[in-house]
Amino acid sequence: MEKLALLSVSDKSGVVEFATALVQQHGYRLLSTGGTARLLAEKGLPVTEVSDHTGFPEMMEGRVKTLHPKIHGGLLCRRDKADHLDAAKAHDIALIDLVVVNLYPFEETVAKADVTREEAIENIDIGGPSMLRSAAKNHEAVTVVCDPADYDVVLEAMGDDSAMAQLRRDLALKVFQRTASYDAAIAAYLESQADEPDLEALSGFPAVLSMDLEKAQELRYGENPHQKAALYGTFHEHFEQLQGKALSYNNILDITSATYLIGEFERPTVAILKHTNPCGVASADTLEAAWEDAFATDRQAPFGGIIIVNQTMGPELAATIAGIFTEVIIAPRFTDEALAIFAKKKNLRLMIAKDGIGADSLQEVRSVIGGVLLQDRDRTLGKVADFKVVTKRQPTEEEWAAMLFGWKIGKHVKSNSIVYCNGERTLGVGAGQMARVDSSRIAVWKAGEAGLDLKGSVVASEALFPFADGLIAAADAGATCAIQPGGSVRDAEVIAAADERDMAMVFTGIRHFKH
Repeated sequence: MEKLALLSVSDKSGVVEFATALVQQHGYRLLSTGGTARLLAEKGLPVTEVSDHTGFPEMMEGRVKTLHPKIHGGLLCRRDKADHLDAAKAHDIALIDLVVVNLYPFEETVAKADVTREEAIENIDIGGPSMLRSAAKNHEAVTVVCDPADYDVVLEAMGDDSAMAQLRRDLALKVFQRTASYDAAIAAYLESQADEPDLEALSGFPAVLSMDLEKAQELRYGENPHQKAALYGTFHEHFEQLQGKALSYNNILDITSATYLIGEFERPTVAILKHTNPCGVASADTLEAAWEDAFATDRQAPFGGIIIVNQTMGPELAATIAGIFTEVIIAPRFTDEALAIFAKKKNLRLMIAKDGIGADSLQEVRSVIGGVLLQDRDRTLGKVADFKVVTKRQPTEEEWAAMLFGWKIGKHVKSNSIVYCNGERTLGVGAGQMARVDSSRIAVWKAGEAGLDLKGSVVASEALFPFADGLIAAADAGATCAIQPGGSVRDAEVIAAADERDMAMVFTGIRHFKH
């Protein structure tokens, strides 16, 4: 029995070779349209135009050519139902066994800076998705291919009924994933072009949230070995791994947090993170000097942690860091000498931030029961000009500088967060406690463990002090200045406690909760 294949593709890579194999090795007769048909004919392959097959001409500039019962009947006819087969015979509908279709390049078209609305609309494919969906629905009998990367897989499976049955199911799933993402792209474009735009869409939060992310890699497991996990999206377009074991789920979270944190700084800066929290950060004239201060904050927590720098890492710092067990090191570049030093630690993951340190993201998505939360990323530190000194004593110039440094770091520490610092270095970090006073006590304890004196330090709190106890604990530890959002019903008590201890305090008017 003659087998019929329908080919109509925008991406013509590999289609001639695939069609040749179908004809010469597997006995298919070819149907095709437009440019695909001309290409196959030019290569000497016997091909029938769809308009000749249906007896109905293309019209309306090619908008109507495959939307015909002889096409969709040939795709949708169930081979296991006598009435379907009888209807096909009565209406002279030949059964189509294989469909090769990829869609008009809509996404690429609307990505062009100078695209017109008319050009975008004309690149909305109608016949292609219709044929793909018909074939995919009837995948028990019809093989459907929407990706040139699958041509060889299909050819290899032909002749093996069991392999083809499973492959047809896999290819049908791929079709519906592709058409879903295609429709989502069209909807997003039309939403952006509406004469009366949806206010929700303008705010960045559309009425319907569509996500189309390709799997970037399978992960060994998630946060724990009993949890399966995978990475989706374009992460690998932003980072290049130079060496080491495959990235883990937790590594990827840490890399993201580290990159956002280091992006706050312009001076040579080193940040050390553990479980997405910074445990030591410093800026200095050189990375080597910044490392000494960052590492001095906490010499225990960096074990198995993440180190990130915002300038090229050279051999001196590389030699120092190489003596510490570290999971990941991130830099915009490494010198050849630094790479040679790290090459001796084969499991160490070295990452280059290809877009430069400070990779951006406008929105964050988190899963919740029954859906997802979408929010703008916390990208602001507030306007320093709007910060208010609320105490009798004004901060000194040195205190202002240290406060602003601590304010940048506190934003990236899990709430409740307290950061003690002096100059451009951290002295103690307290993260994630239920009571803010406990975060302060932990930060003080960590500084003591590291042998760092908090006398003359500043304290940064990412959210308000709800009671005076947290501020009093900071003063007792030696802090002379505090920066916090303000806004507590007990602000007056907190300010009074600061004045009683001759502390200076600044209210920013903006908080940075991080859950």
